[in-house]
Amino acid sequence: MKKSVEILGLPIISITEGRELGMSKTLLIDAKNGAVAAITIEDEDWYRGVKLLPYESVIAIGHDAVTITNSENILTLEDAGDYETMLDANVRIIGTKAITKSGTIQGNVTEIFIGDDGKVEKCEISAPDGTSAEIDADQISIFGKQVTVIESETEKKTKSVTPAAKPEPKKEVPKAETKPEPKPAPKAEVKPEPKEEPKEEPKEEPKQETEPAPQPAPKEEPKAEEKPADQAKQLADKATEERHRRFLLGKKAARRIATDNGILIVDAGGDITEEVLQKAKLANKFIELSMNVQ
Repeated sequence: MKKSVEILGLPIISITEGRELGMSKTLLIDAKNGAVAAITIEDEDWYRGVKLLPYESVIAIGHDAVTITNSENILTLEDAGDYETMLDANVRIIGTKAITKSGTIQGNVTEIFIGDDGKVEKCEISAPDGTSAEIDADQISIFGKQVTVIESETEKKTKSVTPAAKPEPKKEVPKAETKPEPKPAPKAEVKPEPKEEPKEEPKEEPKQETEPAPQPAPKEEPKAEEKPADQAKQLADKATEERHRRFLLGKKAARRIATDNGILIVDAGGDITEEVLQKAKLANKFIELSMNVQ
């Protein structure tokens, strides 16, 4: 899952041609399906018209670049007939007012979170008092040009709390009825208790208290709880790396790739194998290798 700021401003790179095709400028939103349909690109010929990169043509979105197969994936305005309606609607989501169906303004949408399939997963909303909250996409009913409409579930919850407080005084009546019942009960229980206390059986228990030395087990439990927090990022990085690996394996290097110390990773015309990919990754030459294949 990526924020919009992690996509916009990145160079668009063709990994088969080794070319930089422009910069990602804006996101074209499919408001009906709540997803990113395409990325608009700004290049040297921007004055000739809009150029679109369909989101389905993106191989990966990394920290430094957006990678695609080749320049043929980019559409001109003449070829973008399927996206004309969305271009006319010009829905951006970010900057719109977030309002509930009952007419309560929650704040402004300041960020969106996009899944690997292009779906808008969440929206970040900043309230007038400076606080912010994240709203899941399933709580949003309409992505509009000026307004984002969200479900007013919070208001429903507050209404359900007020009637629940009324029957509370009724619960106090049975409490008074139960008070006379426990009085005879403890009298019968107090007598047998002192008879069992003088037994010397509990003296054998402290012998077992010397064995709680292996108490490092609870220390390992919080570590297991921290792992799920990082699993989403690790899975996204692994998926991106796996796509690059599948594409590069079996290709040939277009030129010699070496580490910063001059150690050879792969020579020009050499086959790209798992070993070559591993060396390139360790030497931070993975993107350079991706841009120089044939």
